[in-house]
Amino acid sequence: MGRKDVRRMLMGRKKPLWERPWILVALMVGVLGLGLAVGVGVGRWSGASNKSGGAPVVMEQAPAPVFTPAPTRGAATADEPDDPRPLIQPPPPRPDPGSSEALELGHASDVAALPPPLSPQAQPSPPPPVRLPPAGAAIWLRNALPPPKTGGHPMIAIIIDDLGVDRKRSERVAALKGPLTLSYMTYAEDLTRQTHDARAHGHELMLHVPMQPQSPTYDPGPEVLEVGHSAEEIRRRLNWGLARFDGYVAINNHMGSRFTSEPVGMRVVMAELRRRGLAFVDSVTSERSVGADVARQFGVPFATRHIFLDNALGVAHVRAQLEKAEAHARKHGFAIAIGHPHDGTIEALAGWVPGLQARGLVLVPVSTIIRISPNG
Repeated sequence: MGRKDVRRMLMGRKKPLWERPWILVALMVGVLGLGLAVGVGVGRWSGASNKSGGAPVVMEQAPAPVFTPAPTRGAATADEPDDPRPLIQPPPPRPDPGSSEALELGHASDVAALPPPLSPQAQPSPPPPVRLPPAGAAIWLRNALPPPKTGGHPMIAIIIDDLGVDRKRSERVAALKGPLTLSYMTYAEDLTRQTHDARAHGHELMLHVPMQPQSPTYDPGPEVLEVGHSAEEIRRRLNWGLARFDGYVAINNHMGSRFTSEPVGMRVVMAELRRRGLAFVDSVTSERSVGADVARQFGVPFATRHIFLDNALGVAHVRAQLEKAEAHARKHGFAIAIGHPHDGTIEALAGWVPGLQARGLVLVPVSTIIRISPNG
């Protein structure tokens, strides 16, 4: 037998590796052991490096983005003409529906929900007594338009506020068929002439008083009533606004979601309204408003807003909101809706007012609803 034959015999008797499982197991154990040893070694080395003063590894932070502010409206440049829009505009972007900021300009709850009547067991405890100033003569009744004959039909009062700053649109509102209730900004110019013209067109007058909003990004205007001011300062600012013109029946709040939620400042306002014989209309820019409660404590005649007409702009939307006002009035006997001097609002009202009587409703000044409202 040759050497090659012997080698072939020996090799033929050997088994391949896959038929020898103990070899595979040994290889796997060896690989795991080697990996464990390497991991332990690296960990000890990094710990020793930190203890010896080595700098820790810091993840590099991405640079903060740089924001370029948008150009400020109002100042004309060589390439941009004067902005033809009204001075009072919702600041972009529009706030999210439901936020307090949205309510400031009528961009959230279009219908003010009426609270359900409380059961006798759930009646709240009476508010603490307040020192009421002497009540003045009812100037609001002296300045009010005579109540129109309603014949028992549901009544709707339309308040347009933010007036007086945008003179052209304010004049267009005043030219609408009434009686509307027009509320003029305290800081508008030439208010005596503007309000005289509005009254000559058969409209009732109110004063639109700036009050502090929740969001600091909203500018309510000069002489705003703010939380934290002393009673003397609140009274001084309020009296400044009240002296801007005369002939109005009530005030309502411009913005004010913060101020109208705090009873301390609102008590100062109601005390002054009581002394002057004026009424109060709560624009309801906050669901936490205490305006109605404090007015009731001070014996100030008041009413509250039910519908926002232009919480979104456009003729179609305002018409839909007017339909909601009609439905509210049919259900409750009356409705108070608030709008602003926007083109879509003016156009919608111009087409809506003439046909109101045919639909079985009566347009009234807000003083008529204050007279008969169960809130007062």
